[in-house]
Amino acid sequence: MQTFASWTGNATGDRGAAAAIGNFDGVHLGHRVVIEAARTEAARRGAPLGILTFEPHPREFFAPEAPPFRLMNAEARANRLAKLGVDHLYELPFDAPLAGLSPEAFARQVIVDGLGLSHVVVGEDFCFGKGRAGTVGDLARFGAEMGFGVTAVPLLSNHVGEVSSTSIRHALTEGRPRDAAAMLGHWHRIEGEVLHGDARGRDLGFPTANMSIQGLHRPRFGVYAVRVDVLSGPHQGTYDGAASIGIRPMFGENVPNCESYLFDFEGDLYGTHLSVALVEFLRDEAKFDGLEALVAQIDADCGQARAILTGDLPLPFAPD
Repeated sequence: MQTFASWTGNATGDRGAAAAIGNFDGVHLGHRVVIEAARTEAARRGAPLGILTFEPHPREFFAPEAPPFRLMNAEARANRLAKLGVDHLYELPFDAPLAGLSPEAFARQVIVDGLGLSHVVVGEDFCFGKGRAGTVGDLARFGAEMGFGVTAVPLLSNHVGEVSSTSIRHALTEGRPRDAAAMLGHWHRIEGEVLHGDARGRDLGFPTANMSIQGLHRPRFGVYAVRVDVLSGPHQGTYDGAASIGIRPMFGENVPNCESYLFDFEGDLYGTHLSVALVEFLRDEAKFDGLEALVAQIDADCGQARAILTGDLPLPFAPD
């Protein structure tokens, strides 16, 4: 997948793509419908399939002091889109110049002159341009005037409810990763680099891979059964495990992070990148009376997680 980080122009040979436009936070099933409509149009035109998205998320730009809300960082989103077979990722910097474009200027300067898109696909609630003033109707009118096609896709609902990033955040806040997965179409994942910690897990017999969750929506704090993909380094592969997300009240910590213990694993993961899939919420984080009680609980957590992940308890779909 080729990634572009500018809307002021791209190589002539890369123009003409049919692209889905949106923030694609989570790349959930509703997003997939939009992307598949763009794929169909790309195939019809014999054109590349593109995704036009923004970094940072516009909400981060306009409200930088707001609580973390993103389901995915840029790395995780790009990894997920690559799995979907996207040819071009237009990850445009959302800054003051872009935010200040009128709807018509956005269509002209970004879609036509900048990226040379032949067709765009959006959700039916799509808004664009300064003050979110542009509607799907405006986009269709600009397309007719400027020479690009437009498809608007209805919003998606399933047995969980309306499929949206907001609904997925609610499910994760309540410790319902399976419901989140039913809307995502894949397990919710935390991705990033393994950081050096205080090595307490190793001292307790459960060495963990520590990852920051800064900037991400915080799932319900507690312990989860997880499936971990090691994305880089000599230990690349998929491992079952248990993870703790939270502030580590046993040790007086207050910076939330994700600590994953990989079953039957030996090796050094510092500096590698992991993708941690939340499969099942096991329990809330807690403060124990002593290390012996903590170790006993961790051992019980790992046993429960193993049972879930080896199929003794049903999974909603095959892990991705």
